[in-house]
Amino acid sequence: MEAQVLAALHEASGPATAAWVQERLGGDLAYTTVMTILSRLHAKQAVTRERSGRAYVWTPAADEAGLAALRMRRVLDGEPDRDAVLTSFVSALSAHDEQVLRTLLDRATADAPATADGPATADGPAPVGDPAAESGTDRRR
Repeated sequence: MEAQVLAALHEASGPATAAWVQERLGGDLAYTTVMTILSRLHAKQAVTRERSGRAYVWTPAADEAGLAALRMRRVLDGEPDRDAVLTSFVSALSAHDEQVLRTLLDRATADAPATADGPATADGPAPVGDPAAESGTDRRR
């Protein structure tokens, strides 16, 4: 149901009321159900809301790709062994997806400012005495 509500909000030309979302979904859901879904999406930071008189108007917090990335981060944040999850995820990537990820990581590393302690990584500056810093390679690759 959350996906349907988000899809409806993405169709809107601007911020939408819960009543508009309810109507867009065909009116089969009660207004209170739509409000509950919107409130849960707001708690998950998937939508934003703004007061408009006595009601709220709702807007998706990101485009579809951004919302998918948010869901991925939430899943990762909920796992006790992030390293194992990331390792499993990366090992299952297609060659194309792996190249896209490598390109994005390289770009993020290149955009990060270097410090006096050594080259910067996406995690921040490399620690002094770190072999990866001394060789100029990133430990994650």
